[in-house]
Amino acid sequence: MKKRILLADRDESVRNMVGRVLESEDYNVLLAGSGWEAVNKALANSPDLVLFDADMPDSDGSQSFELIHRIQPLVRVIGMSARHSLAERARPVEMDAFMEKPLDLGVLLDTIRCLLDESDQERVKRPDRGTPSSPCEPHAVHGQSGVRD
Repeated sequence: MKKRILLADRDESVRNMVGRVLESEDYNVLLAGSGWEAVNKALANSPDLVLFDADMPDSDGSQSFELIHRIQPLVRVIGMSARHSLAERARPVEMDAFMEKPLDLGVLLDTIRCLLDESDQERVKRPDRGTPSSPCEPHAVHGQSGVRD
């Protein structure tokens, strides 16, 4: 069965390009252009992983994720932002990885594979979830051939 990824980004071009890349990797991709749309799609579809922009038009990505996390606490999460100040604010939210834009698509795909391959039992035992030493945390968060918003 295909893994479901919810991609929430305010920029339609980012959603479309990253969405096509994820679909080419055989993921079932759900797209959301706002935080509330992401919450509603997560409720209706139970994604395996959420990839969200921390700077959403109707709520910040951290607020949206907190709602999703309450409903589906074991969902894997990758936060992303082009603004360093949002990246710092989003870090305390319980997430598995954070990437700054422009995204390096190779690093993004490797991170997604790593997170989806990790069992729920391994994940909840990991003390460093969401920190730079996390086994799935991207080592290079700035991409040269990546995607900007």
